[in-house]
Amino acid sequence: MKSNTSILLSIAVAILGYIIINVANLPVSAEVSFAIGAIVSGFAIQFIKTGKSTGSSNSSNSATGDFETTTLYVGNLPYRANEMAIRTLFAEQGKVLSVRLMKDKHTGKRRGFGFVEMPENDAQKAIKALNEKEFQDRSLKVREANERAPRTEKPNDEM
Repeated sequence: MKSNTSILLSIAVAILGYIIINVANLPVSAEVSFAIGAIVSGFAIQFIKTGKSTGSSNSSNSATGDFETTTLYVGNLPYRANEMAIRTLFAEQGKVLSVRLMKDKHTGKRRGFGFVEMPENDAQKAIKALNEKEFQDRSLKVREANERAPRTEKPNDEM
């Protein structure tokens, strides 16, 4: 979506530059007008990007990307479910930042659970809406994920 904005802005600046050069009857070669248009587009895109990142304090947190996230544990997943299916399911409740489905490291098969990262408000909606919901003939278990306990190294038993 961000690249589409840049492309549309570049096209708009090019059309505006064409109109200004034709209306003013300026004797400018095509190469020079192209270079001027490229420079003006670059400045305009940078100006718009910095304007969005410094947005007003009244703008919503999700618009600026500054929000608290919550990682959800999703259990009892069907083994045939993939990341896109889970992302689509959770996207109905709000913005999905990431989906990680766990696989067995030896066989590569899915283990039937995973994690979905969402903004905090959307995560609470997802828990209420999707916990115990039937998905591909399985009853999902959705709850806030526990923090991972730090791993301790197991000493090697030498004989």
